[in-house]
Amino acid sequence: MPFDLTAFAGLALPIIVFVGLLLYSFRILREYERGVVFMLGRFWKIKGPGLVIVVPIIQTIVRVDLRTRVLDIPPQDVISRDNVSVKVNAVLYYRVIDPEKAIIQVEDFNFATSELAQTTLRSIVGQHELDEMLVERDKINTDVQRILDAQTGAWGIKVSNVELKHIDLDETMVRAIAKQAEAERVRRAKIIDAEGELQAAEKLAQAGDILSGRPEAIQLRYLGALQNIAGERSSTIVFPLPIDLFGKMQKTRRQSAGT
Repeated sequence: MPFDLTAFAGLALPIIVFVGLLLYSFRILREYERGVVFMLGRFWKIKGPGLVIVVPIIQTIVRVDLRTRVLDIPPQDVISRDNVSVKVNAVLYYRVIDPEKAIIQVEDFNFATSELAQTTLRSIVGQHELDEMLVERDKINTDVQRILDAQTGAWGIKVSNVELKHIDLDETMVRAIAKQAEAERVRRAKIIDAEGELQAAEKLAQAGDILSGRPEAIQLRYLGALQNIAGERSSTIVFPLPIDLFGKMQKTRRQSAGT
């Protein structure tokens, strides 16, 4: 019996098409993946994870990764509230919590989130002065995260964290900040020195008040000074005398001259 190649080809082609369609209808979604299924162009349901059957031609499926994504926001030119030009970049952590909204409500949620993060970062940072940017990074991070999370919620996106990475200044501003820091250190040193002088003067005034009311205390201080001088190895010894001693001597002389 002769082999009919034409009949075999006519029989094999439908079988191949059927097997291809059958294989195409089976999809395997991982634990962190979900499938957004459309039937005749309309949203039908969310499927996965595991084995998913899709009816060829009638249904289509779009895979969505639910894992946390890391988005590096490129450096943004920002002018602070005190008119200082800086470059700021940050890192953004977000994930899809509603696959239906992420596919239907926005064309490309990755690109949309990136662009929104850049504009929000420029807006928030521009509302702060340079000193606030350098000191209050946590507050800026929280503000950017809160605004992004509120705006991307309509896309089924959850922004979990935003962290500022670098705040770059030009060389002129770096030198100005260094001079400002040095001037601040000098000012604090002068204030500390003045406060020390004030406290010393107050203590001396208190000591003078106490000594003026207690003559025996003056004598004790006099004897203590003599003891300290005697303990020093010096060829010259200076004997401290109370100041009022000279006044008493002059008074005695005048009395003697009068008699």
